[in-house]
Amino acid sequence: MNKGMSRRQWLAAFAAVATTGVAGMAPRRASAQELPSGLRSGPRNLITDVEGLKIGLAEDREVATGVTVILPDEAAVAACDVRGGGPASRETDVLMAENLVQVVDGIVLSGGSVYGLGAADGIAAWMGARNRGFALRETAGIPPSPILPTACLYDLANGGNKGWGEEPPYRRLGIEAVEAAAQEFPLGTAGAGYGANSGGIKGGLGSASAVAADGSIVGALVAVNSLGSAIAPGSKQFWAAPWELNDEFGGLGSDELAAGPEDYGRAMRPRTNTTLACIATDMALSRVELQRIAIMAQDGMARALRPSHAPFDGDIVFALSTAKREAPPAMLRAVLVTRLGALAADVLARAIARGVYEASALPASAVPAWRDL
Repeated sequence: MNKGMSRRQWLAAFAAVATTGVAGMAPRRASAQELPSGLRSGPRNLITDVEGLKIGLAEDREVATGVTVILPDEAAVAACDVRGGGPASRETDVLMAENLVQVVDGIVLSGGSVYGLGAADGIAAWMGARNRGFALRETAGIPPSPILPTACLYDLANGGNKGWGEEPPYRRLGIEAVEAAAQEFPLGTAGAGYGANSGGIKGGLGSASAVAADGSIVGALVAVNSLGSAIAPGSKQFWAAPWELNDEFGGLGSDELAAGPEDYGRAMRPRTNTTLACIATDMALSRVELQRIAIMAQDGMARALRPSHAPFDGDIVFALSTAKREAPPAMLRAVLVTRLGALAADVLARAIARGVYEASALPASAVPAWRDL
């Protein structure tokens, strides 16, 4: 409790933030999709509704794989939470609160399993050549060190040509992705979701956003390559249907959302999985606060995919702040983090459904897309 406030004043302020958001922060004006509840998406319904972010995508259609880079305009505070039993990742330890570097230059999501980690090599080289990255002090002739936490999904068995020998395509794809970074980008069979599958059907790249009552924005980006299914057995309805905004993934509702205890629907393929996500907000938050939001956002996977966080998955959620909006006083921040974390879980569930909904089957693939069911 702030020493300058009485208990009654503190409780009143707490209740105000919990109900309506941070006092004095007016909602942004946006042409947004809106429900009677007042919840609305940002104008693009993409993670780039969070000011200060761009997304870059690249694909190799012959290999049937791709790369996605989340690129903040400036180095940004970030955190991550790992729930899957088989992660393929790089520089996630750098995100621990006790470590030296407190910001990242980008976050990389890639296909290719361990080979996909090379995407960050290309992006790091591209950034270093442009003098972007961490340095204790600038020294002529010594490039900075870009901080690029990376996570990869397994798409090696999806039918693409993986006979790359000693030259996997991911370094090249990383450079192509960062050079293509923009605020608008396609969903479905694109970027890191190009070669992804989900619960026996085609997976893909999904994104969504939501505007909180105080005008702050939460966005999600996800590459859905899950063991679990995004749809109920015997149905095309998405498990995420209760959180859908304005028919963004078909508007089929939730009437048929039912399953037996071990009825997961279409045949699943263990050992070929992982769902990778990034949550972003424009609210200025610490790494510890973002860590809690990443943890809470994992509930969005559980809402949208059944089962989730299995031993075969390498599920990872990153959380990032562009710090474009000032956060409230310290005494109220736990309430803010709670609100944003709950919203992040809902937005991630929607993004997962959108990734599967927008996906199209790969050429000559036996795995159908949702639209083909």
